[in-house]
Amino acid sequence: MKKVILSADSTCDLNSTLLEEYQVQIQPLHIILDEKYYQDGVDITPDDIYTTYEEEKILPQTAAPNPQEYIEHFKKWTDKGYEVVHINLGSGISSSHQNAKLAATTLPGVFVVDSGNLSTGMGHLVIEAGERIKQGKEAKTIAEEVTALKEKVCATFVLDKLTYLHAGGRCSALTALTASVLNIKPRIDVNTADASMTVGKKFRGSLEKAVKKYIKDQLKKRKDIRTDKIIITHSGTSDEMIELVKKEVANYMSFDEVHLTRAGCTISSHCGPNTVAIIFMTE
Repeated sequence: MKKVILSADSTCDLNSTLLEEYQVQIQPLHIILDEKYYQDGVDITPDDIYTTYEEEKILPQTAAPNPQEYIEHFKKWTDKGYEVVHINLGSGISSSHQNAKLAATTLPGVFVVDSGNLSTGMGHLVIEAGERIKQGKEAKTIAEEVTALKEKVCATFVLDKLTYLHAGGRCSALTALTASVLNIKPRIDVNTADASMTVGKKFRGSLEKAVKKYIKDQLKKRKDIRTDKIIITHSGTSDEMIELVKKEVANYMSFDEVHLTRAGCTISSHCGPNTVAIIFMTE
């Protein structure tokens, strides 16, 4: 049986501890900021993006790796006789999966998975694949099993402001202004079929109040949540907010593992700072 390498797009947003535990090989997405090209998580940070926007009102564009880049990434392992399981950003919001699939057709033993998700919604599937590699399963089986788990990921997040969505052309000026005037913090729900996003519940008031209501809605009285792990993800926020989220999660449910991660450049450039998410899987 061939050894299996686990690979993922940088948008899985897992922290360094989890990436190391599962030996995840990261393929960075591209960040184009002020006509300069960067690699997500390699030579640019979300704080660089925030600073540039605050000072110059310039937001980056994001781009998927092209098929040749995926070929070069996968060949590092297939040339050594490994098989590769690669988890992509959802196909509904990026061409990453399409490009990785094209690359896989030119190489032996590469299995690409459309996560149907983003950030640590995608990260949960990376962990699931990593656990199966530890169990000694074959790459093809791992890819099939992880694909079947897509619908079990519950990925939602709360936005503090719509500034970055408006600046990036993803919501109207009127919508952004209305949200600001009325102090609305919208919940965004991810459709795991393709990673498309819709606006869910809208919370009124401060971010602290919105996050408390959001966590209560997500966790209270639910009987279908897997309690082995939950991932708290943010796009850059205060230590006080992080502690509040941890406390509120513990108020409603006990998880075996609670992981804290910060979203990378690709995700942060669209949602802006102070975005907060709790992401888990269901039975």
